[in-house]
Amino acid sequence: MNEPMKATNTPYPTPSIAWYGVVMLMLAYIVSFIDRIIFGLLVGPIRKEFAINDTVFSLLYGWGFAFFYTFCGIFIGWAADRYNRRKLVVWGVGFWSLMTAACGVAQSFWQLALARIGVGVGEATLSPAAYSMAGDSFPEKQLGRALSVYVIGLPLGVGLALIIGGQVIGYVANNPFYTLPLIGTIKSWQACFLVVGLPGLLLAALLLTIKEPARRKPTPVTGKSAVGEILDTLKYMLSHWRAYAGLVLGFSVMGMIMNVFQIWGVQYFVRLHGYSIPDAGLYVGLVIGVFGTIGILTGGWLADRMRKAGRLDATMRVGLIAAAVMIPFAATATLMPDPRVGLLLMLPIGFFTSFAFGAGGAAVVVLTPSHMRAQASAVYLFFVNMIGIGLAPFMTAWITDHVFGSDLAVGKSAAIVAGGAAVGATLLFIWGLPHFRRELEARAES
Repeated sequence: MNEPMKATNTPYPTPSIAWYGVVMLMLAYIVSFIDRIIFGLLVGPIRKEFAINDTVFSLLYGWGFAFFYTFCGIFIGWAADRYNRRKLVVWGVGFWSLMTAACGVAQSFWQLALARIGVGVGEATLSPAAYSMAGDSFPEKQLGRALSVYVIGLPLGVGLALIIGGQVIGYVANNPFYTLPLIGTIKSWQACFLVVGLPGLLLAALLLTIKEPARRKPTPVTGKSAVGEILDTLKYMLSHWRAYAGLVLGFSVMGMIMNVFQIWGVQYFVRLHGYSIPDAGLYVGLVIGVFGTIGILTGGWLADRMRKAGRLDATMRVGLIAAAVMIPFAATATLMPDPRVGLLLMLPIGFFTSFAFGAGGAAVVVLTPSHMRAQASAVYLFFVNMIGIGLAPFMTAWITDHVFGSDLAVGKSAAIVAGGAAVGATLLFIWGLPHFRRELEARAES
């Protein structure tokens, strides 16, 4: 690893360089979701292959990925505050792409679990480094918009994962087995992982064309270990816990909504209404991809506009708007006996689940000292992903298996978890908003 990167007083990168970097990182973010979510579309064949239920599958899909993704992300955040962030991203993209492909050659449940964990470890490199690079590439008043462009990768990635993944599944299903050089004979569901994983190696090479931005402020040389400096960041966040708690927990609980719909929303159409996986993936993918992209751009624009108008709490306020509006839709969309009505009710969910997440990332950056930003972002993502990726799919699956005891109850389970998350996020934002505002006001006066 190179020596720690030193801060300079050079100007921000030119707009073309800064925006090119953000767009390339956004493409990596999109690919990360495609590689991550293809797993959820294959719930049927994976359950059949390994004789497991929804709950066990959700542990593999959610907790198995989320714990290592978020835990490793904190240490990678420490490295991103000190070393070359572009190199971290390049190695990370290459590694998770290989691990996605490795899911396709797994011969046992535990081999599949280890490959899934590898995907999480690789993807952990991206967002902490990207948040830090954006913070050094754009002035604060443009940061909400810049991070919104990066986080466009979330709805686009989820949407494209469902659409492309569904089509890949439909295509490879034409043959039950494939025989490949060096690999041997694999089943059609395994081939899906190879098809979506290996192209990521090309993206890793393309990411070498972005530039590492100069750091705005110095990273203090403390002589402490990575664990010691991470603990310093945690101590800082705990000393300002009221400002961070509503922000981090509010966005984490709101993240449950999208994570419910991107896996179990598809199964609502497949199990209750007889849709094929390609068709269900197409419809839900279009909702999240199209309306989520519009939502995230709108939310970033609104946050920046409110910020320029003098509202220091703009980022949290945007989160509150999104959570409150989603309550009636999240609680009813998968209860509809007519799938067309259910799909219609998912449109505002697609819009508002993404509406505030660019603002959420910007809020963490603005609230945190420069030399702790990547680590604080990693802590933020730890909660967002452990609660969103881990808890949301598990709770839905557990309710389906152990409360209702029927695969056909997945719509009811999704409504309970998603609707409850919308209410919970709204209450957390209401509580956290004044604390967040006071912290920024105190900082502005100092």
